[in-house]
Amino acid sequence: MGIDSGGVGRRTVLTAAATAPLAATAVPSPASAVPAPASAVQTGPGRPVVPQQPDAELRRALREVSPARIEAIVRKLASFGTRHTLSVQDDPVRGIGAARDWIFEELSRYAAASGGRMTVQKQSYTQQPANRIPVPTVITNVLATLRGDDEPGRVYVVSGHYDSRVTDVMNATADAPGADDDASGVAVAMELARIFATRRVKATIVFAAVAGEEQGLYGAAHLAAQLKAAGADVQGMFTDDIVGAPNEPGGAHTVRLFAEGVPSSETPAQAATRQSVGGENDSPARQLARFAVGTGANAATGMSIRVIYRRDRYLRGGDQIPFLQQGFPAARFTEPREDFAHQHQDVRVEDGVQYGDLPEFCDFPYIARVARVNGAVLWSLAQGPGTPKGATIVTSNLTNDTTLRWEPGAAGYEVVWRETTAPDWTHAIPVGAATTATIRLSKDNVFFGVRAIDAAGRRSPVAFPIPGS
Repeated sequence: MGIDSGGVGRRTVLTAAATAPLAATAVPSPASAVPAPASAVQTGPGRPVVPQQPDAELRRALREVSPARIEAIVRKLASFGTRHTLSVQDDPVRGIGAARDWIFEELSRYAAASGGRMTVQKQSYTQQPANRIPVPTVITNVLATLRGDDEPGRVYVVSGHYDSRVTDVMNATADAPGADDDASGVAVAMELARIFATRRVKATIVFAAVAGEEQGLYGAAHLAAQLKAAGADVQGMFTDDIVGAPNEPGGAHTVRLFAEGVPSSETPAQAATRQSVGGENDSPARQLARFAVGTGANAATGMSIRVIYRRDRYLRGGDQIPFLQQGFPAARFTEPREDFAHQHQDVRVEDGVQYGDLPEFCDFPYIARVARVNGAVLWSLAQGPGTPKGATIVTSNLTNDTTLRWEPGAAGYEVVWRETTAPDWTHAIPVGAATTATIRLSKDNVFFGVRAIDAAGRRSPVAFPIPGS
């Protein structure tokens, strides 16, 4: 991505009316595709923040999402009998090993159409005895990596877990079809890998089917640790876990997105800073969730996103957690209302009720819509600019103005702000290619952020500034 060297380091002074009323929600209006020049002077509070609409190529890609293909993936995974992490790994038709090999072969077929841009691997390691792992066990993630053309080191991950379980989490032999939990999420990742394989992206996307989730998030923890050790700049991760059916009236076009507030990786020093200036609602995960709503909830996906301000559900957890613990922005997509008779259950009929996580209880058009949401968000992330780095808000002196600084790296930027009680950003102030901006609006009264914008009008997630000088 090009950098306007003439604007790097320049200081922009912008004026905002401190008494201007804020809209409770974003007001739709045409968004300018070209950032304002760095010398611009803003005489008002900025323009309303509006959702980023999908471009023509993204619309074409979303139309390729196939409920029939998703159904075929879910039914194939269920056909392996059990995919328990401790199940047999060398049987060609039953157990987690058979599922692993089929996923690898299928993703390899997709990669063959990529012109060498997508590679597929089995990422294996031996998990030593630990909670829910009684003996040394090989755990294998299957990864399809679509390398970015321009910024391959900037990485986004989408995952589902292909292991399954029944009522007894240690029962590795009983039938555990795992259709909703989580063949549905694996199908999302695989279908997007198929569609994106034939397309070029600026940043790298990893489509992952991970194992060991039901035993303790082991596969995802290994993947996150490997990415961290490799120095990968993971700027966003989504796990799709239990996205098989809406299970509630009016829920067919809604998906939940769980996003933590206080970061799991927060240090004591960071906690002290946050406690002094706020920001409990402005973690990287929350900024990622806000970006997802702005790019993934629209007519092209046919879905709305209900953001839940929690890391996960009560008594539960998913594969986003190891990524959060490594300091990566991550969030979890899941259906709006779970049917507990059809997850973590022995397959049986009891008092006339069918229990078990069977494909017949999945809604495949719904899974396809969830896949479109993921596709829209991932495309917007990977084709747009990266999240600004080094964002700081100057707190070295007492002033009613607000000065922000950040590192160069994009064609342009916007300063965004909102009332401290507002759930999402409401106003954006273009600042061109400058990396310093002074806003005549008090940092004591509102929250500020910075996001990158490219020449096509694509925006990054917001970087929430930390106090600095």
